[in-house]
Amino acid sequence: MLTVRAPATSANLGSGFDVFGIALESPADVVRVERADETTISVSGAGSQYIPEDPEKNTVGAVAEALDAPAHIRIDKGVRPSSGLGSSAASAAAAAVALNELYDRGLSREELVPIAAEGEALVSGAAHADNVAPSLLGGFTIVTGDGITQVDADVSLVACLPEITISTRDARGVVPESAAMADIVETVGHAATLAVGMARGDPDLVGRGMGDGIVTPERAALIDGYDRVRAAALEAGATGVTVSGAGPTLLAVCRPSSRRAVASAMVGAFEATGIDSRAYQTRVGSGATIYRD
Repeated sequence: MLTVRAPATSANLGSGFDVFGIALESPADVVRVERADETTISVSGAGSQYIPEDPEKNTVGAVAEALDAPAHIRIDKGVRPSSGLGSSAASAAAAAVALNELYDRGLSREELVPIAAEGEALVSGAAHADNVAPSLLGGFTIVTGDGITQVDADVSLVACLPEITISTRDARGVVPESAAMADIVETVGHAATLAVGMARGDPDLVGRGMGDGIVTPERAALIDGYDRVRAAALEAGATGVTVSGAGPTLLAVCRPSSRRAVASAMVGAFEATGIDSRAYQTRVGSGATIYRD
């Protein structure tokens, strides 16, 4: 038996729609695999009641098929589905690493990215790699048609998850099909600033680089209390706030010294809106980790 822990992720980061992603130190999914003649799946943990155990409908089933690696697979969900924290990507990444190791397929982490992304397609409808790449590789990742660039960033974060649900499909449905050139130019500038900030571990640059007037406003409108929570986080010391992935989680960048205050402010602001929430005081973390039982 083999166990792999794969971290939650945050994609887009405001200005990097479908391109930027980061691994979070917490929360995470834990996947245990054991060789078998055919694949079976069991799921426990956060939101497990909403996750199908049929291998043909589960992300890890698609990964097992792609690797020709049948197994008994147990998923312990630490990342709630429909959270905007790469829940399906964490399971897919963990399964890809575990089954690659279990069957000695010899694939690199980079080669596992498209395989894990195919598992993601079962949930989101498309094989995007902006979540699976950081979950596999760790750090800050830039995914383009030419490949993946990875940076080991050191930035403190707060991920605040409200008790509401937004499906990835619905969130993609509000993405504009076109944008004004001025908005595109501004977003490119912000994206460049964010990338430099990640490379330098500079929370001020990262926060400033989260600005986006194209996709984020449309997704923010789906989240009750977004403006209030964002304002509270900035007042408490956050350098930038945006929607994590498809939402409803809000991601705040901050200095380590203000992380607790930012988390408290975000939870309090959601509570003032009548919504329960949970804040993860975290940071950019490493990718999937193997544990041998």
